[in-house]
Amino acid sequence: MSLNRLGSWELKKTNTSSALKKFGISVTSIVLGLLFAGLFVLFTGKDPLQLYSEIFQSSIGSSYGLSETLVEMIPLAFCSLGVSLAFRMQLWNIGSEGQFYMGAFGATYFALYFSDLPKLIMLPLMLMAGFICGGLWALIPAIPKAYWNVNETISSLLLNYVAYFWMAYLVYGPWKDPKGNNFPLTKTFTDSATIPVFGDTRISYAIFLVVIIAVAMFFLIKYSKWGYEISVSGSSRKAADYAGMSYIKNVLMVMFLSGAISGIAGMAEVSGVLHRLQQTISPGYGYTAILIALLARLNPFSILLVSFLMGGLLVGGYSLQTSGFPSSMVSMFQGSILFFVLAGEIFNNYRLVRKKA
Repeated sequence: MSLNRLGSWELKKTNTSSALKKFGISVTSIVLGLLFAGLFVLFTGKDPLQLYSEIFQSSIGSSYGLSETLVEMIPLAFCSLGVSLAFRMQLWNIGSEGQFYMGAFGATYFALYFSDLPKLIMLPLMLMAGFICGGLWALIPAIPKAYWNVNETISSLLLNYVAYFWMAYLVYGPWKDPKGNNFPLTKTFTDSATIPVFGDTRISYAIFLVVIIAVAMFFLIKYSKWGYEISVSGSSRKAADYAGMSYIKNVLMVMFLSGAISGIAGMAEVSGVLHRLQQTISPGYGYTAILIALLARLNPFSILLVSFLMGGLLVGGYSLQTSGFPSSMVSMFQGSILFFVLAGEIFNNYRLVRKKA
């Protein structure tokens, strides 16, 4: 079906797009996004090539930078895997940030109130608490979506602010460390509530769990009956009902698991990296996860790779402050990339053909 005529050419809908084409469009989108952001850097009188070189050197140009990139990759990958599961069913879960915070809240509760438990019991309890709290938080927008078709995009997004200010209440109020010099944070977790790390780095063993979840999601989506149901239910509710698939059940299950995986990210952050709860435990992992999922085309293994690249961009962004730039410039890079990724979808779904006489 012709959508737009461009002189002697026209855009036509395509039903298939090769993996090579999708990969090429993703790479091109990233390059164009960085070039576009580089124009703004150029207008400030700085050399964008030097800026990108500093980001590269500080993120993967040294062993320390590489380790910090992997630290940032872990929560990004968790949250991206979570939102990608919802996206596969055409459920636009924009609440990963809030689910991340609620997972951190659940894990911290056990770390503070059951600190005498041994590590072999404490860590599984914290993991389960993060999993359940993140999942339940995602069910709040999922229930009205499943039963009354309420738009989950807005409701899940607004819940991010609720979760954030709930954290603020806790760290400024009942969970505030009395010996913390009036800073809004909890007391440091005991050793039994901390995930082990590799050597002198901050890379926690949670990285293994990221890989396990990615592999499990790949086989679940590609080879399981439920993975097929997710695809059908997302494409057409009528088709799912006709085939005897429970649309409501699938919406609730997918959204719960999506939030639960983001909740695990919160648990891994407070237990494996920060070892305490504070209001600013996330620089926007849940929002960046949306970009990563789109760039990776919802492929679990590609998500691991793109999360690593975005983690490097975050680490490099912190070093930009020494060059006179705010670290928030990374958000501009991410926004530019997202713009070109969305624009690139046109070439995935349509192709230019010469108009017939």
